[in-house]
Amino acid sequence: MTADYCREIESYLCKKNDGHLIRVVGPSFELVSRWAADGVPLKIAFEGIDRHFERYYRKGPRRRPVRIDFCEADVLDAFDEWRRAVGLPLGGPDTESEPDEPAHQAKTSASLPAHLERVTLRLTSAIASGRFTAEGGALIDRIAHELDLARESSRGVRGEARRELLGRLASIDAELGELAIASLASAERAAIEREADEELDAFRSRLAPDAYARARGAIVDRLARAAFGLPIVSFS
Repeated sequence: MTADYCREIESYLCKKNDGHLIRVVGPSFELVSRWAADGVPLKIAFEGIDRHFERYYRKGPRRRPVRIDFCEADVLDAFDEWRRAVGLPLGGPDTESEPDEPAHQAKTSASLPAHLERVTLRLTSAIASGRFTAEGGALIDRIAHELDLARESSRGVRGEARRELLGRLASIDAELGELAIASLASAERAAIEREADEELDAFRSRLAPDAYARARGAIVDRLARAAFGLPIVSFS
């Protein structure tokens, strides 16, 4: 399994390097093997590699192929964000503690008004996609209007008023998650559930059944939102 994982990483790195093959062997193989042992899903590892290449491209014309070792920090950052998003403990798959953060509570440096502006724009785009029923589209439109009003009044909000607003955002978030999952076709939902199981494969034997179910539900929620372009509304 580890060898297959390393080959997948090697193949993806080759594509990112415009077909130039950089072998994942020796110390690089040991590095990628640790990712596999720690339970880093391939999709998340690819996301970390993408982040490194995005920065590399911004520096100007590329001069040499990128080795996988240079992507390590970005892969581990993406993995930490994924674990926080699905409520997994911030340790390897051998960690037996319960998830220590609820889904979607990754730390953010964005301001609340800026967050609400981005969310409203994504909701508007989701409505324009035409993938929802009339009832679903009306729900998203109502939420977008409510969040737009909240954005206008959120600057400088403090104390109890801020706590109430954040609570309302969490409630809206749950509504959107339910809508995304309910809007999936049966085949699409089955594919998403399989993907969730694959992402959690390394953690299956180490999590209590209820913790595994919560993490799986959070991944299904995340993938369903992505399928429809729906944002995460909660803010912390």
